[in-house]
Amino acid sequence: MKKLGLEYFTKSIVVAVGLILVWRGVWVALDIVDKWLFGGNHIVTAIIGIVVGLAFIYFPEKNLKTLERL
Repeated sequence: MKKLGLEYFTKSIVVAVGLILVWRGVWVALDIVDKWLFGGNHIVTAIIGIVVGLAFIYFPEKNLKTLERL
């Protein structure tokens, strides 16, 4: 079993912060696209986001069983 020390904790925090920063960047970029293409109409981009997100979940395995884990 792996010992849980300071090095493990530090690596975990760095990975978590990295993921959060990437997500923030994607979020800001999508807000810019929303404003540029749709004039800030969040309803349109929300619906498009749901459809694209479901497609991303569906197409790799041709099912939506991934959603069962939620």
